[in-house]
Amino acid sequence: MSAHTFPVRIYYEDTDFSGNVYHAAYLKFFERGRTEFLRDLGIHHHELVEDGLAFAVRSMEIDFIAAARIDDLLTVTTEVLEAGGVRLVLSQTILREDKVITTAKVQVVTIKTSGGPARLPADLRARLVPSTA
Repeated sequence: MSAHTFPVRIYYEDTDFSGNVYHAAYLKFFERGRTEFLRDLGIHHHELVEDGLAFAVRSMEIDFIAAARIDDLLTVTTEVLEAGGVRLVLSQTILREDKVITTAKVQVVTIKTSGGPARLPADLRARLVPSTA
């Protein structure tokens, strides 16, 4: 499966006093990228909740390589590196044109909305990693 892409425009609200994107804003951009990645696979958060499931970020390693600034048009890429019974490891990158701005390795786990870990249903796993179908 090729990397999913999602465009993000930088607005004034995303920046700090220096005019650069505030570091915490990148977390929002990565979250939007992951959500749109799932949405494009037909996986919707509200449907997961109806089934008593949710995804939660367990850990995230971020490397801030270059600054983004107001009005930049960025691209967030998302791809699955690993998929286990409960856990997904994703690679995410934020680019301005072809220049890497920020990278993240994200570990996401499946949880029960009532609490505790949950196995990723086979049909969802097959959509995330088609080779496992």
